[in-house]
Amino acid sequence: MKIILVDIGTGTQDIFLYDSRLEVENGFKLILPSPTMMMHRRIREATRRGDPILLTGLTMGGGPSAWAAEAHARAGCPVYATPEAARTLDDDLERVTAMGIQVVSADEALRLPSSVLRLELRDFDFIAIAETFTRFGVSLDGLAAIAVAVFDHGAAPPGFSDRRFRFDYLDECIRRENRLSAFAYLREDIPTMMTRLQAVADSAKDVNAPLVVMDTAPAAVLGATFDPVVAARERKLIVNVGNFHTLAFRLGPVGIEGLFEHHTGLLDLSKLESLLRALADGSLHHESVFNDMGHGALIYNATPLPLGEGEFDVVVSGPRRSIFHALSPSLYPLSPYFAVPFGDMMLTGCIGLLAAIADLLPDLAGAVQASLRGGERNATAPWDIED
Repeated sequence: MKIILVDIGTGTQDIFLYDSRLEVENGFKLILPSPTMMMHRRIREATRRGDPILLTGLTMGGGPSAWAAEAHARAGCPVYATPEAARTLDDDLERVTAMGIQVVSADEALRLPSSVLRLELRDFDFIAIAETFTRFGVSLDGLAAIAVAVFDHGAAPPGFSDRRFRFDYLDECIRRENRLSAFAYLREDIPTMMTRLQAVADSAKDVNAPLVVMDTAPAAVLGATFDPVVAARERKLIVNVGNFHTLAFRLGPVGIEGLFEHHTGLLDLSKLESLLRALADGSLHHESVFNDMGHGALIYNATPLPLGEGEFDVVVSGPRRSIFHALSPSLYPLSPYFAVPFGDMMLTGCIGLLAAIADLLPDLAGAVQASLRGGERNATAPWDIED
């Protein structure tokens, strides 16, 4: 049984091919530039040439790609975008137009001259991934499932804060089902307001396999729990320090005890430690985080989580985890543990996706859970496997 797992961040897309016949450590993996970074580079090249561009395709992760499109327009180069692609920059198309970008219909896009460079936006490109594996003699035929993680703010109603909308969504997910895989959906169950998750599903509509989509930070936190050192703790504090967003969970025997989310760019180690300590002791308030331009905080279990009683206080994952390498200005700095599930920090989100598949697709659960436990190991070596 094979499952392709893709964790799409701002800097990289981390791809893992799970094969139930192999130990997890023997699975094939790719660490590649993220789709938004690839589009960023293509737009910047067009800017240097002075080419007009047309953005087509689907809503995808913004950040670098959106910044490049705005810079292209500011440089005096025409930028056209179909509505779905334009929502990569902002859900409010009037705000996209105010950036100097011309939103055009599909018919209008077809009538643009051939000198306009067509750029198709999408987060998930199964064909490109399959072709890459095929070049190395690895087939993706007969996949049992596909899972993709992206960050999705959701489409907030006009005039409603994106940050508050995002955090209301997190709260609703946990109250509905208190486990990290509550942030994962089968293709047919994706909420309509989660437009980026839906765009991923649309990009995979021709792939004949069950599709699971999930939010990136919960996927990383769930994956971190499969580090054996982390798994040994019944209650734990886990923070995923992403390029744009930092999300921390306090976990216990009955699920999620509390969480907060903030923008990584607004945090230094001192502020992050303060937030983590408040999350641990239950004193963190939603408004204090929101008023600091974060998304917010939620406490579901007021029982404090004691710190300073073991070898580490907080489990850390994410591409900007190096913030914990800095000299802490705190009098009693938190002691971090850097999670490495199955020996590979870069696959943390993919391991979380794999765990979510076991929850959402019961027919696959047995094999997946056996692999994640690390028990019932199949002694088959990669050179003995025939596709």
